[in-house]
Amino acid sequence: MNAEQLYGKLLENLQRRLQKSSFELAGLAMGGAWIAERLAHDLKLPHFGVINVAFHRDDYAEKGMTALRTASTMTTHLPYEVAGASIILIDDVLFTGRTVRAALNELFDFGRPAQVELMVLADRGNRELPISANFVGEQVEVSENQILVLERDAAGNFSFQLEERAQ
Repeated sequence: MNAEQLYGKLLENLQRRLQKSSFELAGLAMGGAWIAERLAHDLKLPHFGVINVAFHRDDYAEKGMTALRTASTMTTHLPYEVAGASIILIDDVLFTGRTVRAALNELFDFGRPAQVELMVLADRGNRELPISANFVGEQVEVSENQILVLERDAAGNFSFQLEERAQ
């Protein structure tokens, strides 16, 4: 799977959407925020938001210091009024749905949006929660013992790497 092609597909969807209605972007730290930043630039939007889910994760006790480091390097920042806004929540990979649930909890701490839609580059399936994406770059199959990691090079181009899941 080519992450750059998937990004292009999502960009085209948002270009069409922008002709019909306005929206705000909010990317989940880290990969989703990288995508939101690039989409905001390519769509010539004035800003984008970042959502850090570290403190709303249901596995916070297991993640410990890793969650704290993530929270300190890319904090939640929403440079627009959340209440009443139409927000497109962006993540790199959708799997169980638990990270999206945490992101919604964090987002609602800032107000009640009129609408929240979800956009992902890759959808792995195998949900544990009733969450689905409105915009999907591609449905992918990845072994249960692997994770799909979005990488960004110095030029800002995206690629996916497969890594073994820590047991």
